[in-house]
Amino acid sequence: MRVLLTGAAGFVGSHLADRLVADGNVVIGVDNLATGRRSNLAQLSDNRAFRFVQADVSLPIVVDEPIDWILHFASPASPPQYLQRPIETLQVNAEGTRHLLELARQKGAAFLLASTSEVYGDPLVHPQPESYWGNVNPVGPRSVYDEGKRYAEAITTAFHRTFKLPIRICRIFNTYGPRMSPQDGRIVSNLITQALAGDPLTIYGDGRQTRSFQYVDDLVEGVVRLMRVDVSTPVNLGNPDEHTMIELAELVTALTGSQSPMEFRPLPEDDPQRRQPDITNAMEALGWEPVVVLEGGLRRTIEWFHSQLPIAGQPSGKLGS
Repeated sequence: MRVLLTGAAGFVGSHLADRLVADGNVVIGVDNLATGRRSNLAQLSDNRAFRFVQADVSLPIVVDEPIDWILHFASPASPPQYLQRPIETLQVNAEGTRHLLELARQKGAAFLLASTSEVYGDPLVHPQPESYWGNVNPVGPRSVYDEGKRYAEAITTAFHRTFKLPIRICRIFNTYGPRMSPQDGRIVSNLITQALAGDPLTIYGDGRQTRSFQYVDDLVEGVVRLMRVDVSTPVNLGNPDEHTMIELAELVTALTGSQSPMEFRPLPEDDPQRRQPDITNAMEALGWEPVVVLEGGLRRTIEWFHSQLPIAGQPSGKLGS
């Protein structure tokens, strides 16, 4: 198949590009490099089945060749990233999604939207099934991402209902692994970089808020399986193994051998207290569930960060979850 993949130079996008090419597909990777990195695609630079295009999908893009799939993974994804780029985040999830849906309709391609567990906001239902409508502050600082993705889901579904466009929507829960930027501000990357540097591990709030962490390979497998089934409603892709922030910090400390203490700071506005996916639909429709346990995935991620930190520099100290 010929696949147009936006956000291809990002953490998740680059792993997905690897998998699609390895499966025998031709991939056109699009990224404006606002948060993505060309180095994430270095392994594909000489592969004739992959072509990189630097472009902002918030503006219409022209593709001359046929396309079978459009996979929309372009968007700042960590709190520091989208808080620094609020308008751009809204644009890529609103105008960008619409332009790509129009392109899919023009090409007769199927469309897959990378949505997020953030559509559930600070959930009042636990764990979160796809049928839950969420608890989102529409004017809070996180709304630029939360509401951007909710709108992206709405317009994607509208194109499906109006034009019978084949669609898939995956709601991605916290994901970690190699190629995360040491400065991206997510909880896993910050704890690892702080531990390796011997800096205090920053914990917001009392550290008892929870997240469910999936390794990037598990997510990619879920996305590939979602492409193979005819499911137009959202599907959660995440690991239901729930951990507090303190538990995560303790595990990172143990795996790195760090002596770093924990440093507690006030909880950011609208930061969710709990986050855990109900993956019943993914298990039944895709035959999918995560296979990488947190300790094993963190070991691989720590090894990668250890190899990158001398090049990447010191961590920023900004934390998000």
